[in-house]
Amino acid sequence: MKITILTLFPNMFNGFLAESIIKRALEKKQVEIELIDFRKYSKLNHNQVDDTPYGGGSGMVLRCEPIFDAIDDIKTDNSYIILLCPTGQPYKQTKAKELLAKEHLIILCGHYEGFDERIKTLADEIISIGDFVLTGGEIPAMAITDSIIRLIPGVISNDSLSTESFNDDLLDYPVYTKPVEYRGMTVPEVLISGNHQKINEYREAQRNQITKEKRPDLLN
Repeated sequence: MKITILTLFPNMFNGFLAESIIKRALEKKQVEIELIDFRKYSKLNHNQVDDTPYGGGSGMVLRCEPIFDAIDDIKTDNSYIILLCPTGQPYKQTKAKELLAKEHLIILCGHYEGFDERIKTLADEIISIGDFVLTGGEIPAMAITDSIIRLIPGVISNDSLSTESFNDDLLDYPVYTKPVEYRGMTVPEVLISGNHQKINEYREAQRNQITKEKRPDLLN
C-alpha cells in the first residue's frame, strides 16, 4: 500500500514517520509513505499557492492550479483521493477498514482559509476527523494514516486488533497490570483467577456495559 500526502509543511511529519509502529512498518516495507510539498507546483513568484477570496473576507484561499497540477502528476488509475475538510463525512473505524483496501491513497491537506471550491472536484471522498477546526490538514492526515497502517496485516497482532474499541461497534474492555493493589485500588478478582472462560465473559460484559454508558449511539 502507498499513501501520498500533499502538504505545504512536510517537516511536520518528521516525528510521526520516525517513531514507534509507523517507523517499523516503513522499515519492513509494509507501507510506503510519500510526502509532496505542492508548493513546488506553483507557477507564481515565490511559489505562491494562495490568494485573497473573491467577494472579500478574511484569510487566504488555496489556489486551483498547483493542486490540480500536483494531482495530474501523481495520480494513477489505482489512486483514491481524500480531501480533508470540516465539511466532510466524519471519520470512523469502519472507514479506516475500507481505505485499507485501496492500493494508493492520496491525502490532500488544506491550510489557510480553505480550498478554492473547485479543488473539491478532484476528491473521491471528503473527510472530517471531528467537529472542530485546526490550522491545517496535517494532523488529520497523520491520524488517518496511523489508523490505516495499524490495520495492515502483520503491523499489529490480530489478537490486539480483534478486541479494540469500535470493533463490532463496541468500546474496549478495561485492562490492568501489576501490581494487583495500588493506592487502595485492586484488579478485579476474575482477571487473576486463571479461569479464561470467566475472564472472556467478564471482558465481553464490560465492553457492552462501557459502550452503553459512554457511547450508546454505537449500539444504535
